[in-house]
Amino acid sequence: MHDRRPAGRAVKRTALLVTHTGRRRSTEHARTVAADLIAAGFEVRVVAEEADDLDLPGVVPVAGPETAEGAEIVIALGGDGTFLRAAELARPAKVPLLGINLGKVGFLAEAEIDDLDVAVRDVVGRSYAVDERLTLDVTAEFDGGPTIESWALNEISVEKGERAQMLELLVDVDGRPLSRYGCDGVVCATPTGSTAYAFSGGGPVVWPEVEALLLVPISAHALFSRPLVTAPTSTFSITVDPFTTLAVLSCDGRRVYDLPPGARVTVRRGALPVRIVRLRDRSFTDRLVAKFGLPVHGWRGNRR
Repeated sequence: MHDRRPAGRAVKRTALLVTHTGRRRSTEHARTVAADLIAAGFEVRVVAEEADDLDLPGVVPVAGPETAEGAEIVIALGGDGTFLRAAELARPAKVPLLGINLGKVGFLAEAEIDDLDVAVRDVVGRSYAVDERLTLDVTAEFDGGPTIESWALNEISVEKGERAQMLELLVDVDGRPLSRYGCDGVVCATPTGSTAYAFSGGGPVVWPEVEALLLVPISAHALFSRPLVTAPTSTFSITVDPFTTLAVLSCDGRRVYDLPPGARVTVRRGALPVRIVRLRDRSFTDRLVAKFGLPVHGWRGNRR
């Protein structure tokens, strides 16, 4: 979905700034962005635990689940990890999220550090579009423990909890058994996450506009272990064999839970998308080429 935001004057404009304060370079750029937004009339919120590191007069420290509530935009300065952390705040408030890459690949980010001034100018001028990205909701149930509920923008994985032992998993799709895998794990991914963990596991790259879910077995000892692309309405159920080793449920690598043998994990399309800011029309093909350094002229160059 594309929602072009009209220009106009607001009585009060608020932005939430999320950054990786453990890196000096990130902190310096965050100060620059915050100062520019304040000068443009914004109230700039920062996560309370980051406020001391930013050391910038005029920012408003905030904490708790409603950190982004009422904000016009959330700006993440850092790599994909910072973006995913900011998504946890932006998603429940339904606030658009802009990523500015200060890391290495930064596949989720819209802008690079060289575009910092332009990005801030576009935010001030409301010159951007908003895409809604499909997410995943997950529940995990097991005897003797509470039901786990979480979500992910990139992927949800069920992996072995002990390095030396193989994990036995039964996978159902839409209520029908698909296959039993002896494996290191299974990744359930969104199109947005197709270039992340699922990609490293041999899964396909899926354009983010595509409505689909992905399932990728990891290091599976099975005759059939191909990555699967299903309808966005599909439901995956992953059961940890009762006689296997402990497993781990991971959501975007940020929310991690232990799963005992016999646990059943259900993954489906998320009820809430993540709203991602796009500053300009740019094809996903160009993004792939730039982020992965693809050899459009061939590995040996064009000799013609």
